[in-house]
Amino acid sequence: MRLRREARVSRRLRRTGDGTMPSLYFLNVTVHLLAAFVWLGGMLFLGLVGAPVLRGVEPAALRQQLFHTLGMRFRAVGWACIAMLVVTGVINLHYRGWLQWEGLLDSAAFWRTTAGRALGAKLSAVAVMIAVSAIHDFILGPAAGRVEAGSSGAITLRRRAARLARVNAIVGVAVVVAAVRLARS
Repeated sequence: MRLRREARVSRRLRRTGDGTMPSLYFLNVTVHLLAAFVWLGGMLFLGLVGAPVLRGVEPAALRQQLFHTLGMRFRAVGWACIAMLVVTGVINLHYRGWLQWEGLLDSAAFWRTTAGRALGAKLSAVAVMIAVSAIHDFILGPAAGRVEAGSSGAITLRRRAARLARVNAIVGVAVVVAAVRLARS
């Protein structure tokens, strides 16, 4: 019985008037995926390639300057991607018929479906991702760049920022997992 109800809800949400999705929906999903690739791929590149290479740069002042320059450049790209992800995500919800409060988002039955649980997980992970990104990009990262290069304070701040960046990459992967579950529900 539950599976039939989930299938009914899922079918109703995916279809528009003639039973197909508009071309703009597919364009929007494409932009959404590209923004996710750039954001998550950039974070993974910085964590797996960029940071290890920069750790070997001497003197410490040059290393700090390179980290700062790289961080500022990616911050602009990353936040543009986050903005695109939020906007295209809301549009995706609209196309799937999930932006209506009454009878859907206010319904406990919807949130118990596979799609509802996946949407809840994705929205929660996105909220965490935005908060962690903001702390990393606007508090810890800049603070690490303001202290004397190579000092114990700089090292401590850099390690905290690196730890937060790793957490954010893991949250980003959780967003992708939730998105796949959502798309397959």
